[in-house]
Amino acid sequence: MNLHEVSEVAQEMHLPEQMPMTMDEFLANDIEGYEYVKGELVPMASPSLEHAEISAKITHYLFTYLSQNELGKVYVAAGFRVGERGMKPDVAFLSTARLPEDKSKGSPIPPDLAVEVISPTDVQWNVAEKVQAYLDAGTQMVWVVESVMKTVTVYRSETDIEVFTYDDTLTGGDVVPGFSCRVAQLFE
Repeated sequence: MNLHEVSEVAQEMHLPEQMPMTMDEFLANDIEGYEYVKGELVPMASPSLEHAEISAKITHYLFTYLSQNELGKVYVAAGFRVGERGMKPDVAFLSTARLPEDKSKGSPIPPDLAVEVISPTDVQWNVAEKVQAYLDAGTQMVWVVESVMKTVTVYRSETDIEVFTYDDTLTGGDVVPGFSCRVAQLFE
């Protein structure tokens, strides 16, 4: 198929972001590669191998800890209602007390902990906007993981922000009580 044929096929396709959809429809249908913002589907870039590896490590450490302590569940790229947005954090935690009964669709509530792993294509403004949306919706803690400087920035509110560097130990605070891992483990 040449470039002209690809262009014609693309023009004939009905791209998901052009479909009218409600928040409930977004949460009920797992639309891979999209988030829901202001009534529209917004494409998410495919993660790099590094991004996916870091997300997998975070998932592993949280899953292992949660399996032993039965505090809740960890989710990967699942849909969550975050205010008027449908967001898919790279990794998320919901405490046992807040787990939705219907797990056949996205969560109607925001996660207790949302983890966003920064990709080379991410724009700082968009990341900050996501963090603000999580906090405004009631997410208790947001981890922003950045691989160039090997840091994790923990947001608990607009004014309660802490940066953990490579040699520090990241904790779950009162959101995931007792959880900890060295920041270095996420990047090794």
